[in-house]
Amino acid sequence: MAKTTDPVSAPAGATYSWCDWHKGPSGTAVLVDVIEQGSGPGVTRYACAPCREQRGLVPFSEQQP
Repeated sequence: MAKTTDPVSAPAGATYSWCDWHKGPSGTAVLVDVIEQGSGPGVTRYACAPCREQRGLVPFSEQQP
């Protein structure tokens, strides 16, 4: 009998992230800001495509160092 829930061949589910600008889930959210702190963990901020367009946010991977 064939396995119908083989994890290797089963399609991956949708991946959603959190948009820190509109405060909701999004399938298009990418990292746009990293806030480093001297002590303790830093903070990362994600924005979805509509929020990036409205606010002129640039994905972190495309920012100049």
